[in-house]
Amino acid sequence: MGEEGTPAEVVQVVKRTGVHGEVIQVLCKILEGPEAGRVKRRNVKGNIQKGDVVILLSTEREAKEIKSR
Repeated sequence: MGEEGTPAEVVQVVKRTGVHGEVIQVLCKILEGPEAGRVKRRNVKGNIQKGDVVILLSTEREAKEIKSR
């Protein structure tokens, strides 16, 4: 099974979200493809830290900013 998708490096961990804090919102820099160099906000489930590389299946989507109540 080959990797499909676009690699992106986590440049900042923004905030936890979700009912139990299980989703982490991060800013990630796209490393390859036509959008290389762009920074996008994404939601990631699981352990993640600055410098990790994630594979994005779609670079078109971007998460909404988390607003405090």
